[in-house]
Amino acid sequence: MSLAPPGLADLARLADPAVIADPYPLLATLREASPFAEFGGAMVVLGRHRDCSRILRDPRASSERDRSLLSQPDAERTRSFLSLDPPDHTRLRRLVARAFTARVVATLEPRIRAVTAELLSAAAAAGGRELELVSQLAYPLPVRIISELIGVPPADHARFAAWSAKLAHSVQPQFGVAQSAADLAETERAGLEFAEYFGELIAERRARPAPDLLTKLIRAEDDGERLTEAELIATCVLLLVAGHETTVGLISNAVLALLRHPGQLAALQADPGLAAGAVEETLRYDPPVQLTGRVARGVMRIGPTSAPDGAMLLLLLAATGRDPQVFADPDAFDIRRDARAHLAFAAGAHFCLGAPLARLEATIALQALAVRVAGPEPHDAALVYKPNFNLRGPERLVLGFDRIDPA
Repeated sequence: MSLAPPGLADLARLADPAVIADPYPLLATLREASPFAEFGGAMVVLGRHRDCSRILRDPRASSERDRSLLSQPDAERTRSFLSLDPPDHTRLRRLVARAFTARVVATLEPRIRAVTAELLSAAAAAGGRELELVSQLAYPLPVRIISELIGVPPADHARFAAWSAKLAHSVQPQFGVAQSAADLAETERAGLEFAEYFGELIAERRARPAPDLLTKLIRAEDDGERLTEAELIATCVLLLVAGHETTVGLISNAVLALLRHPGQLAALQADPGLAAGAVEETLRYDPPVQLTGRVARGVMRIGPTSAPDGAMLLLLLAATGRDPQVFADPDAFDIRRDARAHLAFAAGAHFCLGAPLARLEATIALQALAVRVAGPEPHDAALVYKPNFNLRGPERLVLGFDRIDPA
C-alpha cells in the first residue's frame, strides 16, 4: 500500500475477495488514519474504538439511513426498527424485546443443546471423516431456533437461504459503485417474496393462533397501539435474517480461529467452560458484522473532523476490536482474555436485541464441538468466504476429525 492517506479506493478494497479472507491489515490502516472524510465530507469513516463507541451512544447519530446525503431516492416502504430512531424505534423494539430477554433466552437452552446434538449425530451417522461446518452445524442451528421461535414451519426453513443472503448482501455499502440493475431486481424480488410469505403466515396465525412469537406480536399492544401489518412483516423479516445470518458467521469464525490456534483449541477441549470466553474473543477478534452506519443529525465534531448534517458515519466495528488503545496484543486470539469491551453488538439504543440468543447458540455449539469432535483439524484448501464483506464469514469451512463421540 502507498504511503498516501487511505481513501475511497482503500474502502472499496474491502469487497476484494482476497481482502475478505483477511481484512485486518487494511482495517488497521483505515483505523489509524481515521477519522477521515470522503465524498466531499458526505461520509466520515471511523475505526477507533473511542470514536465508534461514542457515536453509537450519541442520540444525534441517526439510524435512519434515508437521512444521509448519500442516500438514493427509494420507493415508500416500511422499515424495520433497526433503521428507525425514537420514538418509533422505542415503540417497536419494546414490543419485540420481551421475547429476547436473557431470562427468556435461557429457557431455550435445552432446545439449542438438543438441536446441536442432533446435528452432530447426523454428521457422525453420515460417515466419513469430514464435517462441513457451515451447512452441517453453523447454518441449520440458528435458522431452526429462530424459525421455531417465530413460528415458521420446519418445511419452509430451506426457502429462506437465498432470500436472506440476497437481502443481507444488499445492505452493505457500495462505496460509490451502484448495484447493477440485475442485482437490484433480485434484491427487490427477494424482499417481495419474503413479505408475501410472512403476509400469508400472519393471516394464518390470525385465524389459528399458536404458542409462538408471531402470534404474540400480532396480539401485542403498547400504549394502546399494535403493530401494523407492514410493521409485522418488516419485523419478521428482520428477526429471521438477523437471527441467523450473523450467528452463522459467529460460529464459523470462532471455529476457524480455534482451528488456527491449536493451543486455544486444546484449552477449550480441556475446559469446555471456556466456550463463552471464546465467543466473546471471536466477537472482538473476527466479528461477523464488520461495519455499520449512522447519519449525523446536525454538525458533529469527531476529533479533528467535522461531519455536516446528513453525513454518513461509517463505523468500522471490526477495526475497533483490534484497537491497541483498548486491547493489549490485539492481533492475538486468546479465549481467556476479557474481551467484553468489544462493539460487535453495537452499543446504545440499538445494541443488538438478539445478543443473548447469539451468545448462547455459539457457546453451546463450541462446547459440543470441544466435547464430541475428536482430533479436529482445518482443511484450509476447502475454505471459501462469502462475497459479503459486511456480514463476513465462511461460506464453506471443512474440518477433518478422527471421530464424533455420542452425545
